[in-house]
Amino acid sequence: MTADPTSGTVPHRPEDSQLGKASAYADRYDPGLLFPLPRAPKRAEIGLGGTPPFTGADQWTAYELSWLNPRGKPQVAIAHITVPCETPNIVESKSFKLYLNSYNQSVFDSAEEVQTRLREDLSEAVWRGADRRGTVGVRLLTPAQFAGERVQELEGLSLDRLDVECTHYLPAPELLQADPSQPDVEEVLVSDLLKSNCLVTGQPDWGSVRIAYTGAPIDQAGLLRYLVSFRSHHEFHEQCVERIFMDLWTRCRPTRLSVQARYTRRGGLDINPWRTSHPQQPPVSHRTARQ
Repeated sequence: MTADPTSGTVPHRPEDSQLGKASAYADRYDPGLLFPLPRAPKRAEIGLGGTPPFTGADQWTAYELSWLNPRGKPQVAIAHITVPCETPNIVESKSFKLYLNSYNQSVFDSAEEVQTRLREDLSEAVWRGADRRGTVGVRLLTPAQFAGERVQELEGLSLDRLDVECTHYLPAPELLQADPSQPDVEEVLVSDLLKSNCLVTGQPDWGSVRIAYTGAPIDQAGLLRYLVSFRSHHEFHEQCVERIFMDLWTRCRPTRLSVQARYTRRGGLDINPWRTSHPQQPPVSHRTARQ
């Protein structure tokens, strides 16, 4: 099933997408391949019915982008794409890959034209069905810029140093505790042990997470056990990060909180959601070693 980009409607079921199904790979430009999914149903599961207590974005990196110039010569680029979390929809990742493949044998006059098409098509998909429109951010890196791409791990105090016993492999927010009797702290904590599974296919999604907060000190051992508890959970990347944010926000009650995850790539794409309780600059999109 391919979403009709002119219909104004949004498919509501991930199982209607191309995930887990044999797919014909189109190599001619086709924006109709993009398959938006609404954010609202999964947000309702974590108690969000109105305006969320966070802002942020989903930062995508597309490593397999290619097209033909007017002389038929292949061109390649890396695309950095930023989707605001205020959009009513996400784009299902396999449909995104199929859409990018549709550029492979299509002729474009310039990288700037490709960038414009990406911005317009993705903006339409993520805002489809809404009474307002916004734009996604798209930045293309040409081969001359590839050498400037950095590999950098998430910075902070590693929770993985703790020798903890783990017994929960489905989200267990009851493991989260903060001690309001202690003075507020400002901490940045990181872990490479985040794993969840695709909501439709069950394939593993591997990630690293960075949690920055101000407030009563959070029990670090409990926080690590909580992150490990996503190991058998089935949910998309964006939804996992919002669940982590809301569990910390409601159970530990920090005054400021941001949660960032960087997931390993699949099909030439990585997805890196970031949510914050307060205005700040988005994190720089440096890939980690595993990405």
